[in-house]
Amino acid sequence: MADSAQLERIAQFRKMANDDPENELGHFSLGKALMDAGEYAEAIGSFERTIVLNPQFSKAFQLLGTCYIKTGQRDLAIQTLKRGYKVASERGDTMPREEMARLLRELGEEPPTLERAGQETAAGVGGFRCQRPGCYSGSRAVQLPAPPMNDELGRQIYEKICADCWREWLAVGIKVINEMRLDLSDERAQQVYDNYMKEYLGLD
Repeated sequence: MADSAQLERIAQFRKMANDDPENELGHFSLGKALMDAGEYAEAIGSFERTIVLNPQFSKAFQLLGTCYIKTGQRDLAIQTLKRGYKVASERGDTMPREEMARLLRELGEEPPTLERAGQETAAGVGGFRCQRPGCYSGSRAVQLPAPPMNDELGRQIYEKICADCWREWLAVGIKVINEMRLDLSDERAQQVYDNYMKEYLGLD
């Protein structure tokens, strides 16, 4: 049974998803919160919606496949994990790809065989490979000119997140501040904002 902190997170992310149905972050975060609380069946719908909104979100495939396993839907799990494995391989998302390969083998299936070109993870024509799951820029990704903040989180963003994804977050972040009514002068509100940002950028 979910504890009070988990219920609060679920309520926050449910509001975010309902207020902005096209916001992949809201649906993904709601699914993750439900999954953490053991509500695997309900989490499935959130992850499915995330993938509809962003078919390149490899981490969502991984967690959706896990939820299918937890609810005894083996065939759907295999189908989802194989599709997600291909997406993660094409994008160079190493951690979700390896986790989906592990889950497939536990189900008695081998990961799909991919052509070598699909497994390349080097930077593309933009000269930078964004590590955010679901990045749309792909080989066109361009690094930020400098860290956006003078702290460890800013350094991580500079090293791992492309300029396009950072601009996307700034737009989403305004919605987070407005919908959650966050006062960033308050330390707890700043932490909530930072947690949303790390979720969105895949830094946690």
